[in-house]
Amino acid sequence: MSFRIHLIQSMDPIDLFVVAGSAIVIAGVSGSGKTTIGQMLATELNYSYLDADDFHSQSNKDKMHSGIPLSEEDRIPWLNSLRNVLREHLTNKKGVILSCSALKKQYREVLRSADPNYRWGSYDSPVSFVLLDVPAQVLMDRLNERAAKGSHFMPASLLQSQLDLLEIDEPQGILQIDATSNPKTIVNTIKGKLQI
Repeated sequence: MSFRIHLIQSMDPIDLFVVAGSAIVIAGVSGSGKTTIGQMLATELNYSYLDADDFHSQSNKDKMHSGIPLSEEDRIPWLNSLRNVLREHLTNKKGVILSCSALKKQYREVLRSADPNYRWGSYDSPVSFVLLDVPAQVLMDRLNERAAKGSHFMPASLLQSQLDLLEIDEPQGILQIDATSNPKTIVNTIKGKLQI
């Protein structure tokens, strides 16, 4: 059974209706600054803020803390939870920022399907993606610093597995942003590029 079919079969049945809210997913590998940028952008836009890390099961967190990459099966319920919470915001006409790795095309498709009218592969969705682009060595330095503080369950040893998963396809309309400058500049760049 393919990943996509498994995800679709696990979706709750719904009626089609008009979505009036908007969602921006701040994407990237661990250490790229998703939380910092997502929180700042949400504050400036007066949007709700969600961190995908908060939706991982304890078993997922334990695996990552132990240096074990997540499997596709580990990610399915996590992605479905994220899609459902985005759908709730969209259908209630609310804006929301989600910080989420969203590394693979199929993961982004699941999140786009927060719009119940979304047609897979069309990329026509009120869910937009901004990829924070950071050189690997800078990411490693950030993760090592974070690990030294004990402030996150994701160890630096899993960085390469995330970089290996990362898929970027231009037709998907992913806005890539250099995330090595200061956070305020990054947020202003995102707002300018998305015209928000």
